[in-house]
Amino acid sequence: MTYAGERTILDADSHVMELPDFLDEFLDPDQRDRLRRDRMEAFRPLLEDATARAETRRTDGSAATAAEERLLLDKGWHAMGAFDPAERSRALDLLGFQGQLVFATFSSLLFAGKDLDRLYAGSAAQNRAVADFCKGDDRLLPVASVPLTDPERATALAEQAVAAGSAAILVPSTPAGDRSPTHPDLRSFWSVLDEAGVPFVLHVGGGGRLLDPAFHNNAMPVTDHLGGGENIRSKDFLAVHHSPELFLGALILDGHFDRYPSLRGGCIEQGAGWVVSWMHHLDYAHRAFRRTEEPLRRLRERPSDYVRRHLKFTPFPGEPVGWMMEQAGAELFMFSTDYPHPEGGRDPIAKFEETLVGRDDADRARFYAGNMTELLTGTAP
Repeated sequence: MTYAGERTILDADSHVMELPDFLDEFLDPDQRDRLRRDRMEAFRPLLEDATARAETRRTDGSAATAAEERLLLDKGWHAMGAFDPAERSRALDLLGFQGQLVFATFSSLLFAGKDLDRLYAGSAAQNRAVADFCKGDDRLLPVASVPLTDPERATALAEQAVAAGSAAILVPSTPAGDRSPTHPDLRSFWSVLDEAGVPFVLHVGGGGRLLDPAFHNNAMPVTDHLGGGENIRSKDFLAVHHSPELFLGALILDGHFDRYPSLRGGCIEQGAGWVVSWMHHLDYAHRAFRRTEEPLRRLRERPSDYVRRHLKFTPFPGEPVGWMMEQAGAELFMFSTDYPHPEGGRDPIAKFEETLVGRDDADRARFYAGNMTELLTGTAP
C-alpha cells in the first residue's frame, strides 16, 4: 500500500535539492566563472554527508530499505530522491502520487541579484537543469523560473521554457523592476503563457524579505523551528501572504484576466486561510474605488469571480481547509507536500484529513487532484 492509498493525488509543491554543480552542464561557458559559488559553501559538510549516504543506498539494499521506511521523516538533502532523479521516481512509487510539480531550491542563490546578464543566464540554466532532473519520469513536472525585470528577455525565457515542456512558470511576486506586472511592456510575456495554456505560479521566497527585520529586534531571538529552505518564524508567517495578495490583487484590479482569458495561476507554499478575507477585500476595493478609477469600471466581473476562475492556492497542513472551502469555494485549494523540505511535515495527508471532516468525496477529489489538474490544463474536474 502506498502512502496515498486509494486516493488519486497530485502534489502541487516539491523540490529538487541541488548539488553545487547542478547548473554547470547547462550554463553558458562564459557565465560559469560569474556564479556566486561561495553561497553554497556553508552547506558543504551537509552535502558531503548526504551524497555519501546516497551512494550507500545505491550499493547497500538494507540502507535503501531503511530509507524507504523513513520516506517522510528524512528531509532536505538526506531525503530519498532529494537530488537523484532515479531515487525520486522510487519515492513517487512509494508515495503513490500521479504527479508532482518540481521547483528548484537553492541554485538561484548562485545568480540572483541586479546583474541582469547573470540573472537571466542563471535562470535559463536552472530551467534546463530542473527539466533534466524531471525528464525520466512523466510524473515529475518541471517548473521554470522567469524574472520579469527585463520584458524582452523574460519573453524569450518563457518561450524557451514552454518549448522545453515546463509544466508551469514561476515568477516573482514583486513589481517587475520599476514596472507593475501588468505593464504593457510585459504583455508579450503574458501572451506566451496565455496562448500556450501554461500557468504561472508564485512561491514563498519570490517576494523577497517577508517583513522588516526590525520586528525581530526584540531581545527575544528565536530560530526557524523547521530548519527548511525558507527561514520562517512566527512573525514571518504573519506576513507570508502579503506579497502574493498584492501581486495577484494588482493583476485582478488591472483587468489582467480580461486581457488574458486563458491565463491561470497558482500560489504555492504561502498558506491559503487569508484567501477568504482577501476575496471580500478585493470586492470591497472594487465597489469603493470604481467611481474614480476607470480600470475598475472596465472589469467584466467581480474581483472574487476572477479568483475562482483563474487562481489556485496551497494551504499549509493544519489550516482549516474544510471551512475555507465552505467560505470561498472548493475549487480554490490544492494538496501539496513540499517534499523533501521539512515545511510539509511528516504526514501531510493526515493533517489535511483532520480539517476536511464533513466535506464530501467530490470536494476531497478536487483538493487532492482535480484542482491541480485544472491549474495545469484548464480543464475542470
